[in-house]
Amino acid sequence: MKIFKKFTVTALTAVIAVTASFAGIAAAADSLKGKITVNGSTALLPLTLQAAKEFQKLHPKVKIAASGKGSVTGPQAVKKGIADIGACDWDASMDVPGFKAFEGQVANKVAVIPFATIVNKNVGVDNLTTEQLQGIFSGKITNWKDVGGSDANIVVVTRAFGSGTRVNYQAKALAGGDITKKEKNYKETGSSGDMKTAIATTPNSIGYIDLVYVSGGDIKAVKFNGVEATSDNVINGSYKIWAYGYYMTKGQPTGATKEFIDYVQSKKFQQGSLKKLKFIPISAMKG
Repeated sequence: MKIFKKFTVTALTAVIAVTASFAGIAAAADSLKGKITVNGSTALLPLTLQAAKEFQKLHPKVKIAASGKGSVTGPQAVKKGIADIGACDWDASMDVPGFKAFEGQVANKVAVIPFATIVNKNVGVDNLTTEQLQGIFSGKITNWKDVGGSDANIVVVTRAFGSGTRVNYQAKALAGGDITKKEKNYKETGSSGDMKTAIATTPNSIGYIDLVYVSGGDIKAVKFNGVEATSDNVINGSYKIWAYGYYMTKGQPTGATKEFIDYVQSKKFQQGSLKKLKFIPISAMKG
């Protein structure tokens, strides 16, 4: 019996030693190092920050700095050589309305971004049609009573020119309609966070934002043509205000940058943290 116990302890010690040895080899084998700078889309920023946190745990020698100032600043920063990745809410390697293609850049698809029309909590409207939204953002409709609400002036809040959220919202929610700057009851914001704050603190206001930011009791998402802004409705094709999010790179990504993009595109991240953040995995869409 004593011999058996001695053998068991010896075997267990050996297993622990081998496991520790393999762990040490794995840690030593992780030679990936470098610094990755990400700039651009504020819609994609929560995703980037979460992915960076997870990736740096796996690769401690890689440092990732991420910031968001609007989609167009992403590919611009890549072009200038001050960012390795330009987060953008459209494929900036191609022409889109208002923006020429950034030649030599590669669009790496990383997420599906649902966008929502949002209003201040005091607005008594829960559904708006394409035509109504066109009227509101063009300045032709100026009072909530004209779209089923109370008698109050509509305050339009929009993103500044260069925002990917604005590009997609204008194309899909407004069907290419105009966003008209007005002297009264009109505001522009520089980021998704600023948009959320503006709508939450401005009675009778309306704006738009990506779904990940829709939380708290001071703002609410309204239906679009009778369809609620949800991930399921994007996937089943009934909700139309969405876009792919991209990481733009100068040529094909290499080194730590490639490994980071691969991680964001991996099944582990796409089906895990990305979904928890209210983004949609790229594999969920057919096109």
